[in-house]
Parts: sequence; structure tokens; C-alpha cells
Amino acid sequence: MDLPDLVKFPLIGCGPGFATPLDAMKGPREKLIYVQCIYNGTGTHKPDYLATIDCDPLSEQYSKVIHRLPMPYVGDELHHSGWNVCSSRHGDCKRERNRLILPALVSSRIYVIDTCSNPRAPSLVKDIDLGTGDGMLPLEVRFLHDPDEAQGYVGVSLSSNVFRFFKNENGIWDAEKVIDIPTFVADLLISLDDRYMYFSNWVQGDIRQYDITDRKHPKLVGQAFIGGSMCKDENVILPDGEEQPEPLYIGDRRIYGGPQMIQLSLDGKRLYVTTSFQSAWDRMFYPDMVKHGAVMLQLDVDTEKGGLKINKNFLVDFGLEPEGPALAHEMRFPSGDCTSDIWV
Repeated sequence: MDLPDLVKFPLIGCGPGFATPLDAMKGPREKLIYVQCIYNGTGTHKPDYLATIDCDPLSEQYSKVIHRLPMPYVGDELHHSGWNVCSSRHGDCKRERNRLILPALVSSRIYVIDTCSNPRAPSLVKDIDLGTGDGMLPLEVRFLHDPDEAQGYVGVSLSSNVFRFFKNENGIWDAEKVIDIPTFVADLLISLDDRYMYFSNWVQGDIRQYDITDRKHPKLVGQAFIGGSMCKDENVILPDGEEQPEPLYIGDRRIYGGPQMIQLSLDGKRLYVTTSFQSAWDRMFYPDMVKHGAVMLQLDVDTEKGGLKINKNFLVDFGLEPEGPALAHEMRFPSGDCTSDIWV
């Protein structure tokens, strides 16, 4: 089987990834994406699994699940993930980005996945049980990709703010609030050229795009609603006659839940989004999503003037999974991505 282009030609020189963030933006278009899928807490007594999605628009399997790798245990709640090595080791020919690390939120297990032997059908290398029995709740913190810029942004979920953190004139780390938003900040990322910041409002239901060329004063330039609790057919009435968004349909599929995890293509032109936050929260806020399954969508990004538009031709419906409706969470590209690659 021939490897897809993004796996055959992801490198400039040798070693993992790319020499610089701007080199990464010039890399090949993504053709695969890995998505964590969760059964824990849904009523389906099956292991969580890693789904491989075909996102090549020229493929007959475009926007389809082409492989599922189940974990060996039930009740893990796969959550955030990372790679064994990133672009900071570019140029080191002894290094290879070939292992995806999957920690579990409820159990104390960490899974190591081989994504190199067959990128379309990853395999389990080992599982590690830390034996603590304690779960974790990660918080999104994103540095700028330019290694010469000692600053970044963090979403503070419960107080609904985005803060900029930076080194001040005395070389001391400091922080300032730069964005106030209506509801729950779920995920946040920065484009590889450090021009745009994106974040998802899981409760309100929108994804926002900010121009951050002026680091202290982010400017809202794009917004798209993807479900949420404030649609016109939900039991929420906004104050002062504020306009409520229409519910979102892709074809005849009603989109339940709200935008949660997001992932941006290397060239910054496509934004992927899933709708599950965490199974216990999903059951409280969006029981219909748990019943019908989460989805994965794609938004087209205007990288010149700013703007977001939902691609109605891309839909991965995890409500149709063979073992029953599943919850979809974080996403990773085999070639690396703007939320896991760093340059130092």
C-alpha cells in the first residue's frame, strides 16, 4: 500500500516535521486526521477508540471513517494527546514522528500508538498504567510559534476570558485580559504564522477567529455557529431580544452539541471541529448529542481578510458507528499540527 502524500513528503531535509512554522504552512495538504472517539459514559459498554478519517477531497472515502483502533479496556475516556517528537528536532535524522500518545481522563492509562507502519490503520504498541486512579482536566495554553516571541494566550473557561501572557520589560512573566466572551471557552489555537487565533464556545455554540497581529488588541474577524445551547429550538431565551442562531443541519443531519476541539490545517485554510467535551458534561448539557452521536465538521477559512464558512460537503457522523453512537474529541494530523508542533 502506498503511503499518502502527506506521509511520504512531510519533511524538508531530514528529521521530523519542518524547519520553521512558515515552512510547515507550505507543506502538503492533509489527507488523514486521527480522532479520539469515546464510549465511556454513553451507555455503550465498549472501549474508546482512535478513528482515522479520510479528508482528501479527491478520495471516494472523503469525510469517512476508514479505520478504528479500539483500546484494550473499557472506561478510559480518551482525552488530549501528543506526539513522541515535534519539529524542534527537525534536522535530526535519527528522530521520527511515529508514535501518538493517548492519555485517558478517567483511568490512569496512557496508550502508545504506531502511526507510521500504516498511517491509514494505526496500531497499539503498548499501554502504560500509572496506577494512580486520579483523573486530569487539562487547560488550553498556546504559545506563539515564533521562538523569538515569549508570549501566548490562554482561555479561562469558567470566567469566559482570554488572557495574553508575556514577559514584561523586567523579564518577569505577566498576564493581561484581552478578550471577554459570553460563555465557556473550550479550546484555543493559533495559526502557524501567528496571525490568527481561534477558539470555540462550547455552550454558546460559536467558533471565533481573531486577528492577533496586534498582540495586545485581538480583533474579531470571523465567526460561525455550530449548534450550541442558544439555538432557536433550544429551551434558552436570550435577554433584550438578542438574536438567536438557527439550528445547524448538514443535509438532513441535525447537529447537536457545540463546537469543542478544533484543529487547523497547516496552511491555515481549513478548520476542523468536533462537538464532544467530556462525557459527564455532554450528558448534562447535550443529552441529544449523547443519544445521536457527536460529529466532526470542517470550516473554510479566509486567511486574507478573515472569515469562517461551514463546508456543507464535509460531515463525519459518529452517530452511525458500528457499535453505536460515539463521542468525538481531539484531532491530530499524521504530519503534525499547530497545536502540537513547537520550534525552539
